[in-house]
Amino acid sequence: MIAKLVVLSGPSAVGKGTLASYIIEQNKDYELSVSATTRSPRPGEIDGISYRFVSEDEFSRMQQSNELLEWATVHGQHRYGTPRFPVEKALAEGKNVVLEIDVQGAFQVKKSFPEALLVFVNPPSFEELEARMEKRGTESPEDKLRRLETATSELSQADSFDFQVINDEVARCAQEVVDLVKSN
Repeated sequence: MIAKLVVLSGPSAVGKGTLASYIIEQNKDYELSVSATTRSPRPGEIDGISYRFVSEDEFSRMQQSNELLEWATVHGQHRYGTPRFPVEKALAEGKNVVLEIDVQGAFQVKKSFPEALLVFVNPPSFEELEARMEKRGTESPEDKLRRLETATSELSQADSFDFQVINDEVARCAQEVVDLVKSN
């Protein structure tokens, strides 16, 4: 089997991270790409594992030297990007690589890697998405409103993806993604 680049994308709080972690834990031939970001770590996040936390200057340097496969400013605030080298290295080693990124970044990846599988992760409902964001409790009321506004726009772009899944139950949804990878 040829290694695949799998892009999981969808609105904030849809469970992309949980889904990606589950896929990696259950499938030894998958590796998670660790994104770089200019935002501060949330409680419990570890540099190099959760994200690679970098300064604005470092992020700009990475952009200018073509070290990022994709990058975007998310929610009008912080920049996120996918370091190119670890993705290319894992694919060359025969591992499937999972990117957990925003919608803007997903479309950039498809331009660089047309063979990438873009998978849009939908919530069971918009109300459930709001409830997950509330339960997460990591955003201020202003950030939550901004993320929900962004979610509306992102949900409207789901049909532009290669595949869509509904993250109503993590194990079931993860298996659906793995099956999509195997059959494509």
